[in-house]
Amino acid sequence: MPAWRHGAFWLGLFYITLPLGLLIYGCNDLVDGENDRRNPRKGTFLFGARPTPAQRAALPRWIVLAQLPFVAAFAALCGLKSLAWWGALLGATALYNFPRYGFKNWPGVDMLNQAAYLLVFVLSSWLCAAPPLPWFTFLFGALFAMHSHLFGQLMDHAPDLAAGRRTTAGVLGVVPAKWLMAALLAGEAALVWSCARDPWIAAALAGGSAFFVLDATLLWRARAYAGWQMRLFFLGWNAAALCSIPWVWKTATLAG
Repeated sequence: MPAWRHGAFWLGLFYITLPLGLLIYGCNDLVDGENDRRNPRKGTFLFGARPTPAQRAALPRWIVLAQLPFVAAFAALCGLKSLAWWGALLGATALYNFPRYGFKNWPGVDMLNQAAYLLVFVLSSWLCAAPPLPWFTFLFGALFAMHSHLFGQLMDHAPDLAAGRRTTAGVLGVVPAKWLMAALLAGEAALVWSCARDPWIAAALAGGSAFFVLDATLLWRARAYAGWQMRLFFLGWNAAALCSIPWVWKTATLAG
């Protein structure tokens, strides 16, 4: 039976699109007030909120209330092993956002922490009673999460420096960070081509890698992106991801 005919599939999809985001990004908002205050792209629907002190004070309550129904639902559907999943999720979120000493303040480690998004893959397999995804899908997912995080750091380079936050992009500098972006995308393209044999996704990722090579050498180089350019990049990035969903679903490229 196709996964989309399972009610558990839709339950998991809803969770990762709203309550999970509230947990991850809400915790981020709780400790990033100074960064967000200095960041001109924050305070918008597209790039994330800039909560008021009152809203920030109310966030923990809403985060907890949004998770509780799913704690019960996942336990009913997956058994007690779901508690280990929650432990891993909460642990990774806490380690990243812990004030002053959290992983977000450790260049390099801030990138590696993004691999925690792979917990979504585990949850999907459990909820849909599907076989575990192959190793290369997990590696691809980790690399994808890391390059997405690095792209955000590139856009936030100046505000992060002004707030005294040490990030991978901040320590490397803009141009080397763009070379790292190109390398991550090239690695993803090679992985998809060699393991999944999908020429279209591999070509799209290789095109992204080529763009950042041009960006680092000829286009913006170390200059900051303008606000409208960041909005265009972000919309284009997400449009490409959305447009790829039917293809990935139909071909099961990353399912092994």
